[in-house]
Amino acid sequence: MLSAAWLGPAFVVAVLLTLAGSLYAVARIDDPDGAWGHALRSRLVMGVPWGTLVTTALVLLAYLLVQDGFAQWRDPVTIPFRSWSWFYPTGVAFASFTHVGPGHLVGNLIGTLLFGSVAEYAYGHFPDRRGSQSFTSLTTNPFVRAFCFVPAAALVGGVALAAFGLGPVIGFSGVVFALAGFALVRYPMTTIVLALGGQSVASVFYSALQNPIVTAQVTPSPPSPPWWAGIAIQGHALGLLLGIVAAAVVFSRRSEGPSALRLYAGVLFFGVSKSLWAIYFIESSDRFVLFRAPGLVAVFVLAVLVAGAVASRGDGTANPLRLLEGTGSAWRTLALAGLVVTFAVVAGMALPTKLNTAQASSIPGENPVDVRDYTVTYAEGTEYSLVSAVDVPFVDLPTENVTASGVIVVSERRGVWYPAVSKGQLAFGGSRQVDVGGVTWRDSVWAIRRGWSANGGPTTYKVWLQRPNESANLAFVADAATADPVLDGKNVSVAATENGFAIVVSRNNETLARTTMPSEGGNATVAGISFERQGRHVYAVVNQTRVKVFTKEKYGRNR
Repeated sequence: MLSAAWLGPAFVVAVLLTLAGSLYAVARIDDPDGAWGHALRSRLVMGVPWGTLVTTALVLLAYLLVQDGFAQWRDPVTIPFRSWSWFYPTGVAFASFTHVGPGHLVGNLIGTLLFGSVAEYAYGHFPDRRGSQSFTSLTTNPFVRAFCFVPAAALVGGVALAAFGLGPVIGFSGVVFALAGFALVRYPMTTIVLALGGQSVASVFYSALQNPIVTAQVTPSPPSPPWWAGIAIQGHALGLLLGIVAAAVVFSRRSEGPSALRLYAGVLFFGVSKSLWAIYFIESSDRFVLFRAPGLVAVFVLAVLVAGAVASRGDGTANPLRLLEGTGSAWRTLALAGLVVTFAVVAGMALPTKLNTAQASSIPGENPVDVRDYTVTYAEGTEYSLVSAVDVPFVDLPTENVTASGVIVVSERRGVWYPAVSKGQLAFGGSRQVDVGGVTWRDSVWAIRRGWSANGGPTTYKVWLQRPNESANLAFVADAATADPVLDGKNVSVAATENGFAIVVSRNNETLARTTMPSEGGNATVAGISFERQGRHVYAVVNQTRVKVFTKEKYGRNR
């Protein structure tokens, strides 16, 4: 019988053998030299989407080399590679091709392989205009089209999407949506199958290889925003529109194509399945508003516009926009104009954020840590301190009146003002590493929190910031926390001090006495009240009455 140590590898081998066997069986049933094999080779060199593979490899290399993923696979450098503003070209150039972690990367690589392959098949390596022949020019050379044009389009599209992405975007998902939009115009049903099932199959397959057996238990989780607040909805919508418009241009001289109904259904199903309806607004660092119904309306409208603008008339299918009698060309023009206006509006949303920059005078908090051009600090309830580098009439900063609490990274040279770790995340974990850097370097700053909670009351704590092999800076001291129990008419509080924590006894807001927090197993008497510390808890004793008043914070999933 296999031991537990061998079960995981054994199941990995089983998954790979099952996949290989099932593909072999299908190949035997449906000869690849038959119709579908001929179809692939008629449009792709050797039937392989080489451009998609090259693009996928480039994105992976960016993660491994530029973000230092080779050294720290699960903890890449991200802050310098976000698209902070138009005045930080490094971020604009790299944002679309870098990722926040392996899960983010793998998800986008899977999407690239699936949607990119369909989009590349639709584009084709061989010219299909009547009278054209391969190898007569660069534009008709199949190898140039496969290995140069397709990756170049992805690179140019990625930079453009980063430049017009709302906020400090990062990740290849905008390009993935552009590839899906391109594929939707030509093969809407195939794209929907991949969106609804293909990505799930590929993701589960990857997870099964990575973790063939998983043992889970109930554990607490750190504070996090709702799932839809983590979606770059504007970037996804912009990418989808870019792909649709690009496909409309590329396929404008081809008479064949999907009907309006197929296009409408394809865009609608894709938009809903990929949560393009999740339009939201950030009220503060811990409060978000979701506009679900307006978002769904927007997806319906987008589906109609795409169907009306790019649906084929070659098969005689009626256009759903032909609501009035006539040729329908006016309605096609109207739909196309609406699509272009929608694209411009979605892209224009990024204008206020891309004109923002940070100032050194806007650094909040006390005793920050400097790492080259970066400043890492801790503050609570501070407003986002971004200023517009260009005075644009009637355009307000989207960060006005939005507050942040936690570890904040500021770089005036890069236009960075970023809450890297929230107050809640640090309170949950007790310590967090913040990585900063550039194309050729990385450095880190640790944020460390220690505190005590008052029974029935708030928590007092201290936060330090520390670079490796350097002394820690005390960056924040919270107010004292008063316990609910009133003992002999007196209030008991725990207060954070520069050197530790203290017990404070007061009456009518007047301090009677204070003493240093006893060590574990120790005790102290303050203003007639005895305090005993047992493990993480401190008990107060008055007239043979014993009550728990303070508890030391515990961090992580075992709290």
